[in-house]
Amino acid sequence: MVTDTEGYIHIIEYLTEHFSLFENPPSVSADSDTVMTVIEQELSEQIISICSQNEALSFNQRNTIIREVDAIVYDLEEILSGVVNNKVTNEQKTFIKEFALLIKNLFDSEIHSQFLS
Repeated sequence: MVTDTEGYIHIIEYLTEHFSLFENPPSVSADSDTVMTVIEQELSEQIISICSQNEALSFNQRNTIIREVDAIVYDLEEILSGVVNNKVTNEQKTFIKEFALLIKNLFDSEIHSQFLS
């Protein structure tokens, strides 16, 4: 659905262009979430938003979206494997939120072209 699109490739390239945000981060508070926790939270929020905004999606279509998100999370775990368990910085949180919005926009485009057109 989305993981095999040109748009997804561009989003992953965008992540790799900004990978330096995740290298040698400044110190963070001990109660901060990990990078992976924030990724999962942000993507979950965006997927809930997508499903809420597209009530016409069938159960199978929603399951397809969830499987795609699982694949995206797996890709992110691979790309960020060395830092997923590090405490997240505010700058990283901001980037992850923006990245999750880009993923949502990609899903929105694909949903409207594949399912609702």
